[in-house]
Amino acid sequence: MSALERLSETILARKAADPESSWTAKLLAKGPEKCAEKFGEEAIEAIIEAVKGDRVKLTSEAADVVYHLLVMLASRDVSLADVVAELERREGVSGIVEKAAR
Repeated sequence: MSALERLSETILARKAADPESSWTAKLLAKGPEKCAEKFGEEAIEAIIEAVKGDRVKLTSEAADVVYHLLVMLASRDVSLADVVAELERREGVSGIVEKAAR
């Protein structure tokens, strides 16, 4: 099992945790809209570090983006497996062709 899969499982387990004992549970308790807002904030921070060219800070912010993406997905009951299945469906298909098919 990959670190990403373990993180996803931990986030799912935190859905039932006490929000006073877990940042993830606290975030999920605030609802999908707050989870989406946090994801957006982290994405912007990653963009800023990418533009600045700071590899170390970009790596850290990218990890935050991945975490908050998984939290946002969990808040809407979309699993990492769902996302992986969609990526597999698109594998080997030109981005231009895939977008035209939508």
